[in-house]
Amino acid sequence: MTKLSVVLPAKNEEGNIGPLIEEIHNALNTNVTFEVILTDDGSTDNTGKEAIDTASRLGCALTLLHHPQSCGQSTAVHSAVRHAKGEWIATLDADGQNDPADLLGMIEQAEQLSVEHFCIAGFRNKRKDTAWVHFQSRIANAVRQFFLADGVPDSGCGLKVFPRQTFLLLPYFDHMHRFLPALIRRMNGEIVVYPVNHRERTVGVSKYNVWNRLWVGIVDMFGVMWLRKRTKWPTIEIKHTDKE
Repeated sequence: MTKLSVVLPAKNEEGNIGPLIEEIHNALNTNVTFEVILTDDGSTDNTGKEAIDTASRLGCALTLLHHPQSCGQSTAVHSAVRHAKGEWIATLDADGQNDPADLLGMIEQAEQLSVEHFCIAGFRNKRKDTAWVHFQSRIANAVRQFFLADGVPDSGCGLKVFPRQTFLLLPYFDHMHRFLPALIRRMNGEIVVYPVNHRERTVGVSKYNVWNRLWVGIVDMFGVMWLRKRTKWPTIEIKHTDKE
């Protein structure tokens, strides 16, 4: 049985995706049964081909999904999780700024939990972005934390580990990937913040700016607040009687 499905939402990440898959393979290959699920979200470069060539060379289990039209990161993650076989899901950004070496520590954290629903959320406490990008993220995180109070200081970090079945119980909407800890906490799930490495982007440009980091997410944020207030997640005790 596959323990971990590593989910990579990618758009135009040629030059990044091959080295990232190789790093994932080297980090996990002798430690856990895993697969890589890559959603090529409307790329116009050779992201998909580079991924397949790299995985074939390494003997790494890879499933490539392709969206002919870009649908956004949340939809790319959702498509990948639906096709995943692993008990747990690990998400990473495909730009290479997340370090796959952190996955083993996050898996160890997950193995110590006894709850059904959880999220190990990465925290980039030493970011390698420009001062402007860092400033934008600080504003976005401060606003989300003020309204949602999910205990996560870095909701934009792509590195997360959670059960596949937990994710499939979540309401799907665009930009949901930004609110996974808040949505999982709404299910009485446990949230663990895990400090992770962060690296400079070497190829390509960021898909995010101050508009889609903060303003576009405001409507979604208030939607998540509404969901939390309207949700009742009961503790269920089950008793059975045997047939005579």
